[in-house]
Amino acid sequence: METFINIHIEKLPEGVYLATSEELQGLVAQGRTLTETLEIARDVARKLMEAQLTRPNSIPFPAVPEVLDYPLVVSH
Repeated sequence: METFINIHIEKLPEGVYLATSEELQGLVAQGRTLTETLEIARDVARKLMEAQLTRPNSIPFPAVPEVLDYPLVVSH
C-alpha cells in the first residue's frame, strides 16, 4: 500500500540536505544530494510506519491522492 507524507527539505549551510516531516514524527534524513536525501527519507519513513502500525490504536496514514502537485528538480 502506498501512503502520502509531506516532507520538508532544506539545504544546510554545510551543503547537505535535511528532510523532516511534521506528519511522521521522528522522520529525519540527511544526504549529500536531493536524490540521496529522498531515498534515505523514504527508508526511514517506511521503518517508522511499520513500527507505528504495530501499536494499538494507531492512526492510519493517508492514501496517495489521485492528483497531486510535485516539484520536479531538473539539472541543466
